[in-house]
Amino acid sequence: MSETEFTADVVVVGAGPTGLLLAGDLAAAGLRVTVLEKRAEESNLTRAFGVHARTLELLDARGLADELIATGRPTPSLQVFGRLRVDLAGLPSRFPFVLITPQSNTERVLRERAVKSGADLRRGAELTGLRQDATGVTLTARTADGEQRHRARYAVGADGVHSAVRDLLGVPFPGEAVLRSVMLADVRLTGDPDESFTAAVGDAGFAFLAPFGDGWFRVIGWDREDQLPDTEPVVTADLEKLLREVTGRDLEFAEVRWTSRFHSDERQAASYRSGRVFLAGDAAHCHSPAGGLGLNTGIQDAANLSWKLVAAVRGWAPDALLDTYQTERHPVGRAVLRSSGALVRLAQGRHAPVRALRSALGAAAGHLGPLAELGAKQVSGIGYAYPAEKGAHPLTGRRVPDLRLAVDVPGGPSRLHEALRAGKAVLISNDEVSVADSWADRVVTAAPADPHGKLRDTVLLVRPDGHAAWACADPTRGELRAALSQWLGRP
Repeated sequence: MSETEFTADVVVVGAGPTGLLLAGDLAAAGLRVTVLEKRAEESNLTRAFGVHARTLELLDARGLADELIATGRPTPSLQVFGRLRVDLAGLPSRFPFVLITPQSNTERVLRERAVKSGADLRRGAELTGLRQDATGVTLTARTADGEQRHRARYAVGADGVHSAVRDLLGVPFPGEAVLRSVMLADVRLTGDPDESFTAAVGDAGFAFLAPFGDGWFRVIGWDREDQLPDTEPVVTADLEKLLREVTGRDLEFAEVRWTSRFHSDERQAASYRSGRVFLAGDAAHCHSPAGGLGLNTGIQDAANLSWKLVAAVRGWAPDALLDTYQTERHPVGRAVLRSSGALVRLAQGRHAPVRALRSALGAAAGHLGPLAELGAKQVSGIGYAYPAEKGAHPLTGRRVPDLRLAVDVPGGPSRLHEALRAGKAVLISNDEVSVADSWADRVVTAAPADPHGKLRDTVLLVRPDGHAAWACADPTRGELRAALSQWLGRP
């Protein structure tokens, strides 16, 4: 293979949720995509179990949300400390809840889409080499049949905390372990257990209990006095005792199908981009399981990056567009580390001031008002906005809700998320926008369902990831043409 012979437009390393959503987006856009996965076989024994509102919105924009929701249990609130609950029912979203479902279900839905769209998924392929130059990236992988060599225009490392891509690039991953000896188990409980999501903290440690909706529960426990190495097995009787102590409930396991012990690091790569190679998901950032944010942040990384890679491969956008992946997603990753870190330190703390704060939060219950609302938006992911230029319209960079659209043809999209399923940007305007015809391969045009609503005088350009690229009240044709050229490239 010569250095000018490309076997793929993009090679994605890692077939977890982050890599699979990215691969599906790229393949659906018509790019040649190869996915290298070290695991030779699929596994349904995974740690993550919560899918938040913003992630469900992104899945809805790909026609996948309803299928995934059918596999799990929507939970409209999360109990945190004592009587304190994070209420998600009031979120301004079509999905005002967290979906409790095993990560294997999320992976299955994303994998089926990626493969159906044409992604080449290669299991049992362990990355051993990576080299890039001015025109592309060369990767080598060890397989049961010998070494494979791949040549692509771009590569993405979505291969987890122990990322081979990150190591081969030499990108530092500074941080520290924040939790050791965390116990995991999937169990059935005796009797007729309460199937609400529970997080409890006590002097002995803390525990989470999450129902999958099919009789099985995911248990996560941390025993302050039982700090064993990851290699030590979980003694189910000890986990039962911890649950009883911190929840105050008489819980016993009727059946256990899986246990594991792990430690949790808090780390973030300084750079998510190195030339033609990008890092996403746990390869770029990792943190404690508090808040269930890892899987969700990774999927949201992928949604931000995928359309930019499509634009770069197609030659629609300048290289600077790829740089916005760093400027937009790195601050989000940093915020997630801080919020999950604050939660776990609050749960861990045994000194009097920390215990007093925990008690005060529990006693506050539903009286935190705007602070609780802000927390719900951050945990759910819908509260994040991307940087906008000074003087830009207030909507610029913000997540756009699932707006109702006027249906101009039978069977046409009636919601923004349906319009986004074409994998293109969406231009929303009450006015005639024939100027966008020159970009018809990159943008869908639509009108708001209510012509007298909040957008009556505003033209809004929504990026494929559901954030506002540009907005303007009563723009001239020249201003609209300039915005389309900036975000979608020259026609």
